[in-house]
Formats: sequence, C-alpha cells, structure tokens
Amino acid sequence: MTDLAGSIESVEQLAAAWRGLVLDRDPDADVRDLPGIAVRWADCRFAFWNCVTLTEVGADADLVGRRLAEVAAIMREKRHPGFLWLFEDLLADEARAGVDAAAERVGLRHAFPGRGMAGDLLPLPEPSHPDLTFERVTTDEQLLAYADLNSRAYGFAPEDGRDGIAGSALWKDGVHAYLALRDGVPVACAATLEAEGRLFVALVATDPRWQRRGYGEAVTRKALYEGGRATGLTRATLHATVAGEPVYRRIGFRAYSPVRFYGLDA
Repeated sequence: MTDLAGSIESVEQLAAAWRGLVLDRDPDADVRDLPGIAVRWADCRFAFWNCVTLTEVGADADLVGRRLAEVAAIMREKRHPGFLWLFEDLLADEARAGVDAAAERVGLRHAFPGRGMAGDLLPLPEPSHPDLTFERVTTDEQLLAYADLNSRAYGFAPEDGRDGIAGSALWKDGVHAYLALRDGVPVACAATLEAEGRLFVALVATDPRWQRRGYGEAVTRKALYEGGRATGLTRATLHATVAGEPVYRRIGFRAYSPVRFYGLDA
C-alpha cells in the first residue's frame, strides 16, 4: 500500500470507528459528513470523543484555509473542547507547509502530534508478560478502571475520562477491551473494535508509574490477539502518539500520515 493510500485509509478508519464510539456515548451526538469535513462530536467531557477531521485529498492552501475556518466555527458551537485531527499527507504540498499559520488565523492552536499506522499483522501469537495477567472489560468496575488509566496517561481529570465510557454497554461487549493487571492492580489497557474490515486499536494507556516496562505493548498485543480471534480480520489500524509509535512498530504496524491535533485557542 502506498503512503497516500495508507493515509486515506487512516482518515477513513478514524471516521468509521469514531462514528460508533461517539454514538455509543450519545445517540444524539453530532455525526455528520460535510463537504471535506467529518464531524464525530459527542460533546462530552472526554475530549477524544469530540473530533473533527478533514477528508479531501490534495486540498490546496486556499481550500484548506476555508475548511479550517469551517472547523473552527463548528468547534465554537460546542459546549466541550475537542480536537481537529489533521492528516498532513492528504494536503497539497503548499497547504501542508502553511497549515500552522492558516490554523492560527482562524483561532486553532497546535496541541500535539501523532501518526496514522496500519499493518497486515494478524493473527498474532497469544501474548504474555511475566508481570501481568489480562482481564477483558465486562463489568462497570473494570470500565471505570479503564477510564481512569486513560485519564492518568493523557492528563485528563478522572471525571472527564469516566464521562467518555462509564456505563457503556458497547465497551463491555462489542469492543475487545482489556486491562493488564500487576498483582491484581490495573496498570495498562488497550482495546480493539471492528471498523470497515479492519481491527481498530483504541485508547491504549499505561499508568505513568509503570511505563517503559512493556506493559502497554503486552496489553495491545492481547487486545489484537483476542479481537483477531473473534473477527477473523487480518489488517489492523490505529493512531499513535509520538511516545507510542515505536511500540506499535515493534508489533508490526507501518507508519503513514503524520497527524496534527489542533484545539481552539482559549
């Protein structure tokens, strides 16, 4: 698969996976496919569920500027903050070079970078780690532990993380969500779900006190292994943070488009 094809796949996977996850959070969520823009916005306190992305391929600087203004207007209408996920490789070269300045002109600030990744890597061997046991999330208590791990890993307030998935039936059944436990205490988590013929990896997190021990990689392998067994899918996709990208490369993922996350200026 070419880099552009992989980047197109990456933005399409975001739109597909986030549709189900956002509607799980709120059946009345803002889920729209506008010209050049996909809106997937639950308007909840968990900022990752409040998402807009640009979808056109080869957009020039003028068109990107107009789309960014539209995105900023959409985000200003919402109660809770979220992010524009911008896949750089979908833009024309001159638009990519000037995208930060164009974003600033409409009141968007660059928050952090990421990377779209994918790979034909399933099935995987059943994973293990000498420090860990794995549990699938099937109870409300486990779901809260999953939310709290994400809050600690990404710097959210605990109540914000819980607002994303607490009480969800989907996360206890339709999503292959796993906790990694060390001496019975949850230290890392990862989940996979089916999205248009791929297994999408979502909300991987490790408690900052237990990072750099291979726990995140182990539980991601577990979620991929179990999700692959349940669905029979062979291709997996995800969106990685800078810190997570080397972990996913070790599992077998290939990196495609850089992703730039933007939020509204305060």
